Amino acid sequence: MLSSGMDPPQEPSGLAGSVLVPTRFVWPYGGKRVFLTGSFTRWSEHLPMSPVEGCPTVFQAICSLTPGVHEYKFYVDGEWRHDEQQPSVTGRYGTVNTVFLTREPDPIPAILSPGTPGSRMNMDVDSEAFQHVVTLSDGAMHEATHRISETDIQISRYRISVFLSMHTAYDLLPDSGKVIALDVNLPVKQAFHILYEQGIPVAPLWDFYRGQFVGVLSALDFILILRELGSHGSNLTEEELETHTISAWKEGKQQLYRQMDGHARPCQRRLIHAGPYDSLKDVALKILQNEVATVPIIHSSSQDGSFPQLLHLASLSGILKCICRHFRHSSSSLPVLQQPVCTIPVGTWVPKIGDPNGRALEMLRPSASLSSALSLLVKARVSSIPIVDDNDSLLDTYSRSDITALAKDRAYAHIRLDEMSVHQALQLGQDANSPYGFFNGQRCQMCLRSDPLQKVMERLANPGVRRVIIVEAGSKRVEGIISLSDVFRFLLG
Repeated sequence: MLSSGMDPPQEPSGLAGSVLVPTRFVWPYGGKRVFLTGSFTRWSEHLPMSPVEGCPTVFQAICSLTPGVHEYKFYVDGEWRHDEQQPSVTGRYGTVNTVFLTREPDPIPAILSPGTPGSRMNMDVDSEAFQHVVTLSDGAMHEATHRISETDIQISRYRISVFLSMHTAYDLLPDSGKVIALDVNLPVKQAFHILYEQGIPVAPLWDFYRGQFVGVLSALDFILILRELGSHGSNLTEEELETHTISAWKEGKQQLYRQMDGHARPCQRRLIHAGPYDSLKDVALKILQNEVATVPIIHSSSQDGSFPQLLHLASLSGILKCICRHFRHSSSSLPVLQQPVCTIPVGTWVPKIGDPNGRALEMLRPSASLSSALSLLVKARVSSIPIVDDNDSLLDTYSRSDITALAKDRAYAHIRLDEMSVHQALQLGQDANSPYGFFNGQRCQMCLRSDPLQKVMERLANPGVRRVIIVEAGSKRVEGIISLSDVFRFLLG
C-alpha cells in the first residue's frame, strides 16, 4: 500500500442511499505508473490507472461514486500530482481536483409539437429528459451539464483520424448505382432540366475534345444565372439561356463572381477531384479546404491521366456515414459521441442576450422574396436557410437544391424573383410526381441541444442533408445550426 502522506481519512461526500454513478478519471500527462486516490477511497486505497488504447500517454480509471462533491489526486511515478486543467481546491490535503456529480434526474418527457398535416418534412423531435437543476451546499444553483474534457476530445479525434487514414475512397463506392456526368457543351437550360428530372443537385462536367473532366455544375450555378437574368444590367437574355452552353457560362462566371458583392472568391479553374486510393481523411480535407460540396472520385488506367473513369461523387455525408457505421457498436471508444452538442464547440448558435460577440443566425420568413433567399444563400455561403414564423419557430428550410424546381415547365422564364415568395417557391417542388421529392423529409432535420453528437452525426449522414437545425423542445424555436463542415472541422481538429 502506498502512503499518501495526507491527513486521516475523510468520509466520502455524497448522499446516503443514492444510486452510484460511473465516473471516468483521466490523467493525460504521461508516466510509467499512475494511481488514483480520493475522498471516495477514504484517501487510503490507491487505484491503478490503465493506459488508453492508442494513446499511451493517457491513463484512465472508472469508479462508481455517489452523487455529491468528491476530491481526488494522482500518484504519478512516486509523486503526488493534480490536473491543473480541471477544477481544484486547496485544503488540508494540499491542492486537489474536485468533481461534482448530480443526483439521478427524474425523467421528464419533453413537450412534443404535433406535426402539421400535409407537411413535406418530418418535423418530430424525440422525447428528451430536461436538464436537471440541483442545489449545492452553498445554495448556488448549477445546471447539471457535464463539459467534456480536452483529453476526451483529443482521444476521439485521434481514433477518428486513424480510421479515416486507414480507409480509402473505395469504401465510399456503393454496391450499385449510377453517376451522371454532363457534356460541357450542353445548353445550360437542358442541363438544369436533367438535374431536376434526375433528382440530383450536382453533376461533373465532361469535355469531349479534351478527353477529361473539367468541372462541376451545381445548383449554385443556376442560382447565379437566375440572379443574372433578374438584374437590370444582365447581358444574358432568356432566349440566350435556351442555347447558352455550360462552357460559355463557366467562362463568364469568374467575372460575375468579381461583380457579386464585391468580395466573393474567384471561380475555381481547376477541377477538385480525388483518386480511389486517396484516404478518406485526404478526401474530407479536400472538401473542407476548397469549400465544395462534393469531390468526384476519378480513376485513370494510364499514367498520363487519359481514359479517366468517373467512379463516384464523394461528399462529407458519405464519409460521415462510414464513421457512424464503424463506431456504431463501439461508441464508448469515442467519448465525444455521447456528449450533448450544447457542451462541445461545434455549430453556430443563437447568441445569448448581452453577448457583444454573438452573430445572429441567418433566417427568413415565409413571405420573404425568393430573390432575398437566393442572395442570402450566396452571400452567407450556406446550403440552406431556416424558414421561421414570427416567433422564430421552424417551419421549413429553403436549400440551394430547391432552385432546380424552377426548371419544371420552364418556370424560371415566367416568374420574377422579387415577386415570388419563399413559400410559393417551395410549393413548386411539392409535386407528388416529382422525382426530386427524394429530398423531402430528409433535408430538414432537427435535434435538441441535449441530443448527443452521435445522433446529430447520424442525421447528417443521410443523403441530401447538409445541416441539422437545433430547436427548442415544444416550440421548435431555432437555437442553433450544425452543418457537415462544422462536425468535420471539430472532429479533425
